[in-house]
Amino acid sequence: MKVITDINTIKTPFHNAVVTIGNFDGVHKGHQAIFHQVMEKAESIGGTSVAVTFDPHPVRVLKKNNWPPLITLHEQKIELISKTCLDVLVCIPFTKQFAAITADQFVTDLLVNRLGMKAIVIGKDYSFGKGRKGNVEFLKKRADELDFEVILTDWISISHNQTDRISSTRIREIVMAGNVDQAVNLLGRHYQIRGLVVSGRNRGGRLLGFPTANINLVDELCPKTGVYAVTVECKEGKYKGVANIGYSPTFEDHIFTVEAHLLNFDGDLYDHKIRVNFIKRIRDEQKFSNIDELSKQITKDIETGREILSQY
Repeated sequence: MKVITDINTIKTPFHNAVVTIGNFDGVHKGHQAIFHQVMEKAESIGGTSVAVTFDPHPVRVLKKNNWPPLITLHEQKIELISKTCLDVLVCIPFTKQFAAITADQFVTDLLVNRLGMKAIVIGKDYSFGKGRKGNVEFLKKRADELDFEVILTDWISISHNQTDRISSTRIREIVMAGNVDQAVNLLGRHYQIRGLVVSGRNRGGRLLGFPTANINLVDELCPKTGVYAVTVECKEGKYKGVANIGYSPTFEDHIFTVEAHLLNFDGDLYDHKIRVNFIKRIRDEQKFSNIDELSKQITKDIETGREILSQY
């Protein structure tokens, strides 16, 4: 997949481009279905499959606060989209200046003239352009004049018995509730956070006997506080583990941390990026009377984690 971060470098329109547009936060099963539809259409007309996304998320430019946490950081989003076998991913830097572009300019100048769009695949409620005036009705009006086809994609439901559709909003709700084992049904993979391992409070190995990797999160969705069975991807490989998210109430220092204990691992991960995949929540975070009680509970958590992870 070719990744383009500057649209000005596109000197020649793509051949029969079939385009979809979106933030694609999470690159969930709904997004994956859209990409598959784009690729199928492109193959049928001998064209180029193209996805257009934005960085940062438009909400973070247009709103001062109350931003939704990101399910996938930008680098992970690119990695996941590249696995779909699309031909091209166009990542547009989203600024207030770009937000001022009208729907007509966006379609005519960027999609048709620059990308060579011959078909667009979108959801029924998608909108774009200044004032969000670009919608399905608008696209259908311009389609004949600009010679492109509008293809509407159906929502993907969470299960056969539910009308609730797969969406980034629903995934955030599930992860923030701690139901990470349910998120896999919407994402098509386990929910993952990634970050740099930083110095912690030097308590895991020294006081408790369980060394942990203290992860510095940047700007992503964090599961509910508690203890989780996880797998951890690091420079040495992939390991099973147990992670704690929360404020370590036993120590009463009220500092939020994300810490992972890797099973059967003896190495130094400081200043290295790791990826933590959340498999299942084990328990709530709780306060213990003393360090010995906490250490005994961690031992139980590790055994529970081993059982949960026995199939991984």
